[in-house]
Amino acid sequence: EQLEELEKMFQEDHYPDNEKRREIAAVVGVTPQRIMVWFQNRRAKWRKSEKLSVKSNKKYPTSSA
Repeated sequence: EQLEELEKMFQEDHYPDNEKRREIAAVVGVTPQRIMVWFQNRRAKWRKSEKLSVKSNKKYPTSSA
């Protein structure tokens, strides 16, 4: 449940401010510091997947007729 909530928040905003992190922490039941670290790690994972999808698009370009 915590993960679902965090993922939902991540879809809304990749960079929550201090106030938003406190709100998320209260909802999820962990410290704002942990929320900050989770978002840092999630952004890294997101950037990595974006990079991989860009590479695969270059590898297999769509043919435009």
